[in-house]
This record gives sequence, C-alpha cells and structure tokens, in this order.
Amino acid sequence: HLRCVHFVKCKFYLDLKNVKKRLFSDYKDNTPLLKNMQRNKQVAMGRKKFNMDPKKGIQFLIENDLLKNTCEDIAQFLYKGEGLNKTAIGDYLGERDEFNIQVLHAFVELHEFTDLNLVQALRQFLWSFRLPGEAQKIDRMMEAFAQRYCQCNNGVFQSTDTCYVLSFAIIMLNTSLHNPNVKDKPTVERFIAMNRGINDGGDLPEELLRNLYESIKNEPFKIPEDDGNDLTHTFFNPDREGWLLKLGGRVKTWKRRWFILTDNCLYYFEYTTDKEPRGIIPLENLSIREVEDSKKPNCFELYIPDNKDQVIKACKTEADGRVVEGNHTVYRISAPTPEEKEEWIKCIKAAISRDPFYEMLAARKKKVSSTKRH
Repeated sequence: HLRCVHFVKCKFYLDLKNVKKRLFSDYKDNTPLLKNMQRNKQVAMGRKKFNMDPKKGIQFLIENDLLKNTCEDIAQFLYKGEGLNKTAIGDYLGERDEFNIQVLHAFVELHEFTDLNLVQALRQFLWSFRLPGEAQKIDRMMEAFAQRYCQCNNGVFQSTDTCYVLSFAIIMLNTSLHNPNVKDKPTVERFIAMNRGINDGGDLPEELLRNLYESIKNEPFKIPEDDGNDLTHTFFNPDREGWLLKLGGRVKTWKRRWFILTDNCLYYFEYTTDKEPRGIIPLENLSIREVEDSKKPNCFELYIPDNKDQVIKACKTEADGRVVEGNHTVYRISAPTPEEKEEWIKCIKAAISRDPFYEMLAARKKKVSSTKRH
C-alpha cells in the first residue's frame, strides 16, 4: 500500500515537472508573439493617450520605443491615422511649436496632389484630419497645403498666396451652398466676382472657377466623423468650467447651467453628465461687461458692441432634440460669488477674438490683389 502511494506521488511530481518543462518550452517558443502582443497593447494605449492629449500621447509612444522622435516618423503615424481621433490630429498639426510645424510639413508631403484640381486636392487633405477652430492654426495648415499643391502642380497658380486664398474661397463656398442656415446661396457669377484679382493681381481663368464651383455644388466636402471621443477631447482641458445662472432669451427666467469655456466658445449643459451641450455661444465679435441686476447678484453680460438689437449668433437644443438658433441680443449670467464673477470675466475676455480668421484672410487677399498695382 505504501509502495503504491509512493509510486502515485512520484508519478504526480514527474507529470508536474513535465508540464512545467512543456510550459517553459512553449513560453520560449512564443516569446516573439508575447512581445508583439505587449507592443500592440502599448500602441493602443498610446493612441488613447493621443486622443485625449496629443503631445502626451506622442511622448508616451516615443518613450516606449514605439515611435521614432523624428518629424517624418510622427507624420507617417498621423497620416495612417489608425485609431486616432481626427480632431486631435488637427490640433497637433496646427501647433506653432517649431517641431510640430516640421511634422505638419512632413505630413503634407505624404499627400500626392499631382494632376488633381484644387477641389479634389482639398477633399483629400481635409479628410485626413479635422481642421481646428483657431485662426492661427488654420493659417499654418492651409499655408502648408498651398505650398504642397503648387509644388505638385507647377504653373497652375502664380503664387502660393493665390492658392491659399482660393482654397479658403472654396471652403466658404461649401458652407454657403450646403449649410441650411445660409439662405442667400451664392451663384457661380458671384463666386467668380469674389475671386477677381487674386492671381497676383490678375484674374484666374473663368472656366477653372466654374469647374470648381460646380464640383462643390454637386458634392459637398465630407467632414471626417470622429469615434465619440470628439466631445470628450473638446471639453477635456477647458479654460474654465462651473455652475452659473443664465437668464432666458424670450422667457425671462433664471436657470442653473454647467458652463464650459473652451476653444473660443462658451458651452452650457443642464447636467455635468450630459454628453451634448444645451447651447453653444461662439465668442467671436462679442464683448463682456459687468451689470447690476435687481434680482441676482454678481452679473455680467455678453453682447455685440455698437449693435443693440442684433441677435447673437448662437444655437441651443430644444427639449424635443431640435437644434435651433438662439434668440438672445445679450446673454445675462450670474455667478455664485464676486470672486467667481471676476474670474469668469477675465477668462472670457482672454478667449474673445474679433474674427481673426477673416482678418487674416482679408490681409492675404489684399496682398495678392495689390501685386499688379506695384
């Protein structure tokens, strides 16, 4: 009986030893596979980090030897765009840091525009990321695009400035023709007239402009949709956020809303857990001032200077889910304390801009139109 027990024990230990040996052998054989799995896991983590904070995501990938610290390698990673939020790609490419600018140019170099007309080239370019909202970022990106297009299509335009101005004209035409809120749709004649004198003081061929107009009229630009991280990214690092009271536009009642200030816009939500804002107030061309109100303390107002009765361009979501234009000539807001009122006014003043995008474009247009006169 004892011999039998001893035999069973010995067999058990031998079997266990063989299992361990086989497992270790399999582990050695599968080391490259395991390493590859670990690498893929880290790449996925790097993409998630990039979607939340592009610079930190790139830094993580470089530190873990998943990406070389060269503008060419990073540009290739962004161009492939696997699992990347296209808003985050646009934000990274638009940064004014010298290295980011080099990445932007390497990214644009990966696009092949030879023998494409300008609309076709813009379709390809604007599909690879989402254009950011900041004027200076747009300027750098469209400048890089114009340089690359002219490099691929030598002789089509007199200068990159001409290509730059016409590219913006096409983007604005796309909005005017296909945005349902724009009632006054431009005709091809108006589009041609708008672009007179932009070819270093001369006019572009009418046939070229007509073809570009028809292309946009027949098929609007496809704007890349993100995978749900878009709003998360927008509100991830706001300039300021907190509870404020807002006075209604038509119905003058005060309602408590969660406000987020980011990207030159003021967003407000009914609850902090809401995924979609109840309203969006773009701050371009608005001013802010302190006001006294008999019913609420610590008030300030957003308003259009020198235009008392003009409705502020904003939108809100109705209870039934419809998105409608706002009806405020001023937005009156009450903060919980005098200190918070001062802080909100300071932050909003810093975020307000007087349409820098259009000022920037007007300056470029003036430059190319005056070439002939000089």
